[in-house]
Amino acid sequence: MKKFLAILLAAVLAVSLFAGCSGSDAASGSEYDQVVYAYATFNNIPTEEALDEVEEAINVITREKINAEITLKPISIAEYSQSVSLSLQGGEKIDIMESLGDFNNYLSTGMALDITELIDTCAPETKELVGEDWLAACEYQGALYGIPDYKPLALTPMIIYRQDVADELGLDMDSVTCIEDLSEIFAQIKEAKPDMTPLAIVETGNVGVFNLPYGVDYLSDDYNQPIGVLIGDDMTVQDFYSTDLFLEKAAMVRDWYNNGYLMKDAATTTSTSTELMASGNYFGWIAAYSYPEADTAASFVSQCGGYPLGAKTLDKAYLTTGGTNAITWMLAANTKVPEAAMKFLNLTYTDAEIANLIIWGIEGRDYVLDENGNAAYPEGQDATTVPYTAQISCGVVGNQFIQYLPVGSSYESLEWELEQNRTADVSPAMGFSFDSTNYTTQYTAVRNVLTQYLPGIFCGSVDPETEVPKMIEALNNAGYQDILAAKQEQLDAWLAQ
Repeated sequence: MKKFLAILLAAVLAVSLFAGCSGSDAASGSEYDQVVYAYATFNNIPTEEALDEVEEAINVITREKINAEITLKPISIAEYSQSVSLSLQGGEKIDIMESLGDFNNYLSTGMALDITELIDTCAPETKELVGEDWLAACEYQGALYGIPDYKPLALTPMIIYRQDVADELGLDMDSVTCIEDLSEIFAQIKEAKPDMTPLAIVETGNVGVFNLPYGVDYLSDDYNQPIGVLIGDDMTVQDFYSTDLFLEKAAMVRDWYNNGYLMKDAATTTSTSTELMASGNYFGWIAAYSYPEADTAASFVSQCGGYPLGAKTLDKAYLTTGGTNAITWMLAANTKVPEAAMKFLNLTYTDAEIANLIIWGIEGRDYVLDENGNAAYPEGQDATTVPYTAQISCGVVGNQFIQYLPVGSSYESLEWELEQNRTADVSPAMGFSFDSTNYTTQYTAVRNVLTQYLPGIFCGSVDPETEVPKMIEALNNAGYQDILAAKQEQLDAWLAQ
């Protein structure tokens, strides 16, 4: 690997592994602690046979290093949050899970363990690596409840698009500097290729237009369902759905839908962006990523049917508490093996072999390395045919900086990504988390309203001029204003500290 990666690995491994964690890491003849690691995958769920081989390769390492055996539990990204919540509520064994935007929900429901002391004794390397500033975003009332993914964190909205189509039609993608500029691009595509849909969804009910607009802090809420936001330096909690920013984008998306730029069933389809792109019938999709444009595009080529891809930034990055703890690794409150679980979580941040087994699988079977240390699928195979891969989950598992990059990506770009983390604009409310414990009834009712209305508005299939007023009325009837007032009160108290 390149010099930067080598230096980073050396720094991580220089600390004596688990020196401060009580007890023997691998007591001879003792029973191994059993740890279940539930992680989200954007790829196919592997067969039990394929998964067993990856688990055994991991356990060869963990039996010796931490006296534990790991059971991998890959869960489809679309089902992850609900599956983990139901499993924990039903008493099914899960020891380690990731928040995927549900950080506050795990706290309010008591499903996450306080790891304030555990991180010092069982994961000091990870604590030093991640740093106090990022860990602060995972604290609640002075206690630490998780560790954020260590990765390029400054997310910038981009369109990932078919480079071959752009070249064929002479599309000036360099002229695109914001989402609004895409209207002209989409018009050219539709005129030249009537059967091609310019924009695919990024996920069910979301075409990406409303994802992470610059200067908006969602104050701990899911960016798909914001409930009271800050905009810019104004510390007044606002109803996002009444702002010009939201209404103008909603009107634009409606125009896109009416002009045939969006798929008609965008609000309901369960197809993924990469599946749609692999069909060859779509030009691109919009989502937020934290990597250089070329690397972002390269990472999706194999999942998109092998079509050449390009990427264009549509806005600036903006760091918030919610953005920092959106992908947070947590221990289940009911885990019977907290020390072993924390030790394994530490390995996902510090042990490159563990990290790459989770992401790439077995070398030679699931991936091969080129002369630069970049990973690719074996000849004649791709992400849909190898026995195991979680490659698209690279940004939601542990420490991304010790994972192999896919062919076409540059290890030198890691320096650029770290610089982005350091220089991105930061919300003035960074570190603030809203405690919704006393407003669970209102939150449930409000989310039900948003689930009913937002997919159609986000995807342009309904008229925002009529539907947004209906939604706001329903929100207010559901207790929306109570939440806004509580957020403002807690924010004011936080600012006064």
